[in-house]
Amino acid sequence: MSTARVLAVDDRRENLVALAAILEGMPIELVSVTSGEDALKRLLSEDYAVILLDAHMPGMDGFETAGHVKQRERTRHIPILFLTAADYDPHLAFRGYQAGAVDYITKPFDPWVLRSKVAVFVDLWTLQTELAAQASQVGQLRAAIDDALAALDTAGDGPATAVERARGRLEQARSSVS
Repeated sequence: MSTARVLAVDDRRENLVALAAILEGMPIELVSVTSGEDALKRLLSEDYAVILLDAHMPGMDGFETAGHVKQRERTRHIPILFLTAADYDPHLAFRGYQAGAVDYITKPFDPWVLRSKVAVFVDLWTLQTELAAQASQVGQLRAAIDDALAALDTAGDGPATAVERARGRLEQARSSVS
């Protein structure tokens, strides 16, 4: 199974360095970018467990970036945590939630709270990934059973041959999911 990726988006490199320090030691791959445009490019080809998104950036701000993330079928399920240096403003927080954020955190924030929130989304991503793999295995087993039943139904070569064909297909399926 692959390592969960966390996408950190902030126009200030020192903030990205601070996030890396806060998340150090967690079982994640932290990917840092400095613009909303770069974040959207990364999201075209890579999956992420959570996005840590600065609300205020030049060019495409965090709110616009989140809007694009939530419009895409491939990325709309990724949780977004807004991080902002601005004092708490309920209107901006509301705007963040409207854009699809699961949380809106103002700086300074408790690093342990951020680590806990990221850990929850990483755990959810891990469980979702494991569930998808199990669903794929169930599909493979279901297809193997269908093949084996079809082999038994077409027992033109005799029952013993049909049983051997069915047994072979089921053994193949068993070894592919083990």
